[in-house]
Amino acid sequence: MTAKTSLKTRLGFGAGEFSSSIFFTVTSFWLMNFLTDEIRLSAALAGTALLVGKIWDAVIDPFIGYFSDRTKTRWGRRRPYILWFTIPFAISFVVLFTNPGIQAQTGKFIWVMLIYMLLCTVYSLTNIPYNALLPEMTDDYNERTSISGFKQMFAVLGTLLGAGAALPLMNLFPTRTLGFIGMSAIFAVLLAISLFVTFFSVRERLQNIQPVTLKIWDSLKCLFNNRPYVLLLTAWFTNSTAVAIAESMLIYYYKYIFQNEGAVTLAMISLLIATIVTFPMWVWMAKKIGKKTSYILGMSLTILVILIIAFGADVLGINGTLVLMVVAGVGFGSHYVLPWAMAPDTIDYDYVKTGVRQEGIYYSAWTFVIALGGALAGFLVGQGLNLFGYIPEVAQSARSILGIRLLIGPLPAVLFLLGNLALAFYPLTRKRYEEVQAAIRKRETGKN
Repeated sequence: MTAKTSLKTRLGFGAGEFSSSIFFTVTSFWLMNFLTDEIRLSAALAGTALLVGKIWDAVIDPFIGYFSDRTKTRWGRRRPYILWFTIPFAISFVVLFTNPGIQAQTGKFIWVMLIYMLLCTVYSLTNIPYNALLPEMTDDYNERTSISGFKQMFAVLGTLLGAGAALPLMNLFPTRTLGFIGMSAIFAVLLAISLFVTFFSVRERLQNIQPVTLKIWDSLKCLFNNRPYVLLLTAWFTNSTAVAIAESMLIYYYKYIFQNEGAVTLAMISLLIATIVTFPMWVWMAKKIGKKTSYILGMSLTILVILIIAFGADVLGINGTLVLMVVAGVGFGSHYVLPWAMAPDTIDYDYVKTGVRQEGIYYSAWTFVIALGGALAGFLVGQGLNLFGYIPEVAQSARSILGIRLLIGPLPAVLFLLGNLALAFYPLTRKRYEEVQAAIRKRETGKN
């Protein structure tokens, strides 16, 4: 396996992340609002439907990773899934944002739950194999950070487009109902193109990959016995949940605290431009002080900023909050770059212990927890809004406004703190990783 990758390969691989970014951005920022304000499903039932969909996802994701590790085709182990399931993924995305016209709350709940389950399934069938490509591209510690930077550059481009263009695209259509359909259809085409770019740009290197013979339960046992991975996965879950909560609350924050729905687009753009601009900084920081320390610093900055945004709106005004969105974007940048660069290191750690490459099962858990984080965020937001008496499309009570503040600030802050606590015990420093690579070379030399 070569340490360096070509610019074409890095760009082609990174392009695939655009699809995941569109999926998570649009669903994080707009799905709950679509369900409560467009379909008029109660906030509590909306959050529950999303959580049920992720419970289903929990069941299927390990199997997708398991079969991906064992797939053999002329295209490799991972790329066939991208080819086969990209179009179903795109179609399901549009269906999710289509108002079915059902009147009963129970009927709406069942519809949303089933469509979301379908979408999660086809998303995982493309995304788990896609992410499993990264550890197979290079074994170099810093090169992985560089590739992750390209990957997350496309992630933030997708997020920027999803956040900044969603509302303007919806406004091009005569009704909000058609606006949601039109917006999702345009994004569906873009996410499909991005995945096909990856399929045709990246080639799998399988000459050193040994067949996976472990049963699925044994593979899962390896995963949960991998302490560095479990600690990183814990931080990835809590931080992803916190990010999803904060993002989904932005529309409520600007719409009901400032009575300015249009400002949410500018806020999202400010946040995400700052995020992408700081990618090189976080790559540089990781090389200087380590991936773990950099990640903790980024999340700590984010904690401080969201608490000020939550309770300082009256003093800050819209312009002040937009400035803080830029600062928050700096912290967010660490979450986009560093965990993706750390995950392959933990998978190599497993390879030293087991002698088996099983990236698919690892990225099934990785994909699942970010999706679970999004669903848990929706559940918590739905329950929280319901608890504080939120009523869509009306002026909110003081109690409801307090709920919005708590949901956009303190709740994500607690989750970020839990993530930092898990990262504090993460053991794979650069020195330790170099020892892992030496053990891998020794193992593979012995095989040869």
